[in-house]
Amino acid sequence: MKPDKKTLIPPILLIAVGSGWLLTTLEVVPGVDWIWTLGLAGVGVLIFAVAGFDKVTFVVGPFLILASILSVLRQTGRLELDIEVPILVIVAGALMLVARSSLVPIPNWVLQTPGGDERRGDLRD
Repeated sequence: MKPDKKTLIPPILLIAVGSGWLLTTLEVVPGVDWIWTLGLAGVGVLIFAVAGFDKVTFVVGPFLILASILSVLRQTGRLELDIEVPILVIVAGALMLVARSSLVPIPNWVLQTPGGDERRGDLRD
């Protein structure tokens, strides 16, 4: 029996939050809220671990990971909020545009009808 991917959520989130807490306590790069930053990155990684690779996870996972990186840059004074937010908006649009490609699969939950049968036909465009 294959283990449920949802059981990955608590341990990975605990590791991310615990690591952030430790980095904050040890004052590694003081002024950075590591719990928030690693939490964002952890959720971004978890999206792929739990849901796999599809049009939704392709957009959401990398977006959260980038938000985590930009958050560190902002908190360390290397990036201003009025620069961070437009970057995130541009990247969200770019990820959504690339996700339209036929190379990125449609999520299984979109292809299934309420009865559990897969829909017939192409939903790509």
